[in-house]
Amino acid sequence: MPVLTIHFSADDLGRITLASEPDAAWEMLLSLHALAGPANHVVFGPWRNQALDRGLAPSTGLLLALAPPRGYSPDFLTPSTGGGLDSVADAVMGTERRRLRPQIALLSGRRAPTPWMRSLAQGDLAALKRLGAAMRQYHANVLARPWNRIRSVVEAERAARVRDLLEGGAERLLSNLHPTIRWKPPVLQVNYPVNQQLHLDGRGLRLIPSYFCWGLPITLLDDHMTPVLVYPANRALQRILIHSPEPDRTPLSRLLGQTRAAVLEEIATNSGLTGGGIAGRLRLSPASASEHTTTLRQAGLILSRRAGNTVWHTVTPLGRDLLDGCRSLH
Repeated sequence: MPVLTIHFSADDLGRITLASEPDAAWEMLLSLHALAGPANHVVFGPWRNQALDRGLAPSTGLLLALAPPRGYSPDFLTPSTGGGLDSVADAVMGTERRRLRPQIALLSGRRAPTPWMRSLAQGDLAALKRLGAAMRQYHANVLARPWNRIRSVVEAERAARVRDLLEGGAERLLSNLHPTIRWKPPVLQVNYPVNQQLHLDGRGLRLIPSYFCWGLPITLLDDHMTPVLVYPANRALQRILIHSPEPDRTPLSRLLGQTRAAVLEEIATNSGLTGGGIAGRLRLSPASASEHTTTLRQAGLILSRRAGNTVWHTVTPLGRDLLDGCRSLH
């Protein structure tokens, strides 16, 4: 199988960084790949069908033209700015013409580009504004609702890799990234659609766990950009369906109540959360989140510790045993 080979120096090992939150640009790009993918995909199929049933904005067609499910997607769609969708869209709209033209030419390949893509390749301001507006509309219509679940999956993966780094250093971190990735000092070998070499040259490597990354990790073709490796975060195959209002009748919800069970699940899945994090993920008021964590703490299912102005909640061994036992009954 073809391999992406990433060459590290001693300086690069000390400059590995791990994204602190889902990368809005990469989740958008890879979700577009999933949207154009098979309807029966084990994880993305139900989400894809829901999105199509709700109806896509016409501007989504512009994005799909730039992000085919197979082959090359332009690197300018995934700038290294990080942050939320607004900063990403602004960075994309600010892409220099000298980068737009060759990347769109590479995307077009044997297909004739549309008039809009030709304008985009020329750096036309109106075409760039249409692209930015399409990105914002797509995120609002398709990704905003499941974003908290996406964040939960990514943060759980990040927490596991942080533990690897703390307990075994960079070697354990790189060795445990994904089954398709192998650390053979001083190179990282990644199963990849094509053979590609990436020399970090002291720049370090930014690791980006992604919900919508599926199968093989991905990197940029342009090796002058900040080096990144985007890899699958969703090891538990968690779906991001917008659930119906039907009550949850799992054993855990019957025991604790639906909301309190969800609070315990979120704390365990994310290897700890603040009260604000719980409220945001489950759309609870701060007072409601505090009430549920107090009850769970009094029952010995979570442990709460204050750090500055926030309280950090983690699951106890008893809480973990309860979760595992209820899951085995469901």
